[in-house]
Amino acid sequence: MEGSTVRKPSVGLAFVTFVGIAGIISYGLLGLGLDAHVPIALAAIFAGLIGKFIVGVSWTEISTAISSAITSAIDALLILIAIGMLVGSWVQAGVVPGMIYYGFDLLSPGIFLLATLLICSVVSLATGSSWGVGGTVGVALIGIAAGLGIPAPLTAGIIISGAYFGDKMSPLSDTTNLAPAVSGSNLFDHIRAMVWTTGPTYVIVVIITIVLGFGYANGTGAFDASRIDAFQAILAAEFDINPIYAIVPPLIVLVLAITKCPALPSMMAGTAAASVLAMIQGFSLSEALEAIHYGYHSTVATKLAEAGAGDITAALTEYNITGFAPEMAHEVASLLTELLNRGGLDSMMWSLSLIMIALVLGGVMESCHYLEVLLNPLLFKVRKVGGFVTLVVVSCFASNLFLGDQYLG
Repeated sequence: MEGSTVRKPSVGLAFVTFVGIAGIISYGLLGLGLDAHVPIALAAIFAGLIGKFIVGVSWTEISTAISSAITSAIDALLILIAIGMLVGSWVQAGVVPGMIYYGFDLLSPGIFLLATLLICSVVSLATGSSWGVGGTVGVALIGIAAGLGIPAPLTAGIIISGAYFGDKMSPLSDTTNLAPAVSGSNLFDHIRAMVWTTGPTYVIVVIITIVLGFGYANGTGAFDASRIDAFQAILAAEFDINPIYAIVPPLIVLVLAITKCPALPSMMAGTAAASVLAMIQGFSLSEALEAIHYGYHSTVATKLAEAGAGDITAALTEYNITGFAPEMAHEVASLLTELLNRGGLDSMMWSLSLIMIALVLGGVMESCHYLEVLLNPLLFKVRKVGGFVTLVVVSCFASNLFLGDQYLG
């Protein structure tokens, strides 16, 4: 407003407030073991009280900034909802299971390390979850590597590389959507921009896995394909594994993205296509809509995972799964249950609420000018693009280090 005085804290007060915010969040996360939601909310209250009673910022200014922060990220919040809906429908229609099934066909001793990288990348791209891939497919690949005599640390590093590459480049990843939302850019422009840094790194990792793979081509142990066969058998018992089902929905999203269709309608189209394919496979309209809302809940894998020692053999016979020890079938089914029981609008509520609370904190900090006061002295010294990039990297690293959460960073 013309003639109004902009109240700003001193550098010392801004620094003390920032340290207090970091302390509240860090103690809540590390000291009390809480989820980030409540500590961030308390930090926002702390920052707001200092802004109101010490800096002199009005409640109207604070609430307006909070509303503006949430409004600026509304597209990302809607996309996160769309991601949950899409993942639920893609699992039900056999898209994600098909990718896993055909991905395991790539495995052989000579190219195990490269195949591990590619499988984790593809599955992470399809699900938008690096942790989910590492804790499921990654665990299975570690077991296979042990049979080949390939060191577990090496395999784990490649699994993490593939999983995080897929997560970073996936339009289904929450952080990949959040970053362009808060910076005011487009999702697919953001992904294309990341190719320039992530692409060369990934190519280097591919070359490294190929070179290292030569050393393990003959293997020091026997290649145990039974675990792979168990994965594929359980997947085939639960889903109609078909390359068409696995390709069509992602292809629709990809084509729409190439034609620069916005992310939200692209994902809705992919969800609709997957739901139609699910109904072609025998799911009812009600079941298709439930998968969109609540996510997919496996039947065969869950029954095998929950079966007792005396019941699992009968369950294997019921689903015509033969040739596997009950213990292995139980282990593989447990891993598949973790990977397949996901998606749905409801699954995104945790992330949505966290992001909204983080945006509230961001709005408070913006209205009270804490970050502006702290960063302006540094910004005035930046004269080149390289310096600005360095400042962004360092500030984001420091934020993640002290705040303990990538959503806030």
